[in-house]
Amino acid sequence: MKKSKPRKAKRAAVKRRARPATPRVVIVGFGRLGGAIAIGLDQAGWDVSAFPRSGDAVRRAASFRIRLADHDDLRLADLCVLAVPDGAVAQVTEQLEDDLGPDTALVHLSGALPLATFAKARTARAFGSFHPLVAVSDPRDELSGHSVAVASTSRELKGQLMAMAAALGLEPIEVPETGRAAYHAGAVLSAGLVVSLADAGVSALEHAGLDRTAALHALLPLMRSALRGMESRGLEKGLTGPVVRGDVGVVQSHLEALPPELGSLYRLLSRRALRLTATLPAETRLALERLLM
Repeated sequence: MKKSKPRKAKRAAVKRRARPATPRVVIVGFGRLGGAIAIGLDQAGWDVSAFPRSGDAVRRAASFRIRLADHDDLRLADLCVLAVPDGAVAQVTEQLEDDLGPDTALVHLSGALPLATFAKARTARAFGSFHPLVAVSDPRDELSGHSVAVASTSRELKGQLMAMAAALGLEPIEVPETGRAAYHAGAVLSAGLVVSLADAGVSALEHAGLDRTAALHALLPLMRSALRGMESRGLEKGLTGPVVRGDVGVVQSHLEALPPELGSLYRLLSRRALRLTATLPAETRLALERLLM
């Protein structure tokens, strides 16, 4: 009985030593997405610091009490995350390479750029990408509950990125390198261009005589209800409106009422809606197809 206690303590000590520590992360830049990731990792208890690229970014990081990185942090980091515009990734990589440790992995946050963007790097190291599918308009926006596209050139880095996703409450997905541009276009259509679509809806209500602010206030709950329908029942069953009902006359009246620019957008999206609608009588479908040409 006396010998069992030391064995248990020894096993517990081994178990504690075997538990991997969270990676040390330096985030270069402190804009909307970089800031949101830094704040999320800091709240999750990770060793994260920010290496801002402007005076405004320094002040933003300080306002959120995110520790500012120095060159020692860059050298000792496990992950150096480039929260910079797509066009600056290659340049910033070149600028930072001499300051990074030999084992520091470089990770960009772009949805469109392939890992080949790092091909001109002078140092052999792991490279990755981490693209949260979240519309982030402020560093305080919540990341959890969304997906994140993850890619890497090493198994170890993939594990670190998966751990980072878990810490932020993100669900990882993997996108083939050859499909990154199409993947990112789909993300833009589902987020940034939804805002453009909302602007078109607001403009239509303005054309009808409503105030712009009142129009947006009225349409936002409608858009949320459409999203709830898609989430609950899928795309086809979540579709509503005159196309799915086969109301040819209503569609025609819409096209006659809208200005040309909005009418063109209405036609384009309605043709897409018609493709999702499988239950219309043949003559109704043909009438809609002709009207929407």
